[in-house]
Amino acid sequence: MNRQFDIIIVGAGASGLAAGIHGAEHGAQVLILEHMDKAGKKLLATGNGKCNFRTKRDGYSYPASGQAASVREVLLIECRRRKVAIACNVGIRSIQKQGGFFLFRTKQGEYRSRACIIATGGKAGRKTGSDGSGFPYIIGFGHKLTDIVPALVQLQGKQSFLKEIAGIRAECLTELYINHKKAAEDLGELQFTETGVSGIPVFQISRYAAYALQQEKQVMVNLNFLPDYSEKQTKELLRERFFIYGEGKTAQEALTGLFPAKLNRVLLKESGIGPDEKASGCGKQKLDRLAFSIRHLRVDITGTKGFDQAQVTAGGVDTGEIHPETMESRLVPGLFFAGEVMDVDGMCGGYNLQWAWSSGYAAGKSAAEYCKRNTRNINRRKQNREKA
Repeated sequence: MNRQFDIIIVGAGASGLAAGIHGAEHGAQVLILEHMDKAGKKLLATGNGKCNFRTKRDGYSYPASGQAASVREVLLIECRRRKVAIACNVGIRSIQKQGGFFLFRTKQGEYRSRACIIATGGKAGRKTGSDGSGFPYIIGFGHKLTDIVPALVQLQGKQSFLKEIAGIRAECLTELYINHKKAAEDLGELQFTETGVSGIPVFQISRYAAYALQQEKQVMVNLNFLPDYSEKQTKELLRERFFIYGEGKTAQEALTGLFPAKLNRVLLKESGIGPDEKASGCGKQKLDRLAFSIRHLRVDITGTKGFDQAQVTAGGVDTGEIHPETMESRLVPGLFFAGEVMDVDGMCGGYNLQWAWSSGYAAGKSAAEYCKRNTRNINRRKQNREKA
């Protein structure tokens, strides 16, 4: 294989492949170095294996095949068409800039390029290659990293009732409180696990929880299972179910159909109502407590499920040190960044993939243009020397 290229990209994920395609499209000779055995492994896990890139139900878009592998294959086809070289199982030992070139020392030998794009991802998903291994190279170039935490990740709680309702899904408003102040909220289907809470609304607020936990702040989520009802309407609903239509029913039976049966049992328990208690015999005070539990079920958050379970990393290369139009380093000419390695993370819904592809496009195009300018300057200096 040729050992010298216009652009060498570190990382063959979504952003690295996009950068390679657009770098080659703008005339550059491109090599992508990947330390895993295959390119685009993390893409296969996106959108639960369907690769949500944002317009189907609820605004989500998927490939017609319903397979993330299709998106990965399209990117690889385009790389082949553009003659982008991809080398897998490459162990990089160091990246340095020497003169006008970047020198890559690897277990397989040395490579050189005029421009370098770092697209190594963050730390979320070690099995797919996103293990934080790119950060030492970045620090070596003098760049600062912001604090790094898992995002789009399950949260862990300490309440004992979690084991009783593990696996239950319910629509609710999930509100995040940090040191008793509301910090974020999201509406959607929540899922209980044996150790905490999961689901899209939890993922959406998880980055804020992770940062707060890192700073040793108090973190809790408030679950409201009737967000479309006011407190007064909730109380009226319960009185109707328990007093008007509750004759001959137990408290558990009075709630039947309102929420999943196991969740009903927990809500009653948290309100001090026995499931077999006569519905019509429950007093106003007990029903008011039940109304409160329905709108304010508390889960104290003790941690996240960590980077291995996270879909994305929050934090990374300080964006203040990067030109936003080109993705080029403000510190090192010819050094570019793409994707999750930067301090940019989005919500569920394809936003992180969109960032990967958008930043990959900008980095690839700009790196190719940098190489052209660099070549022109070298030729100009050479001509001036010859004239002299």
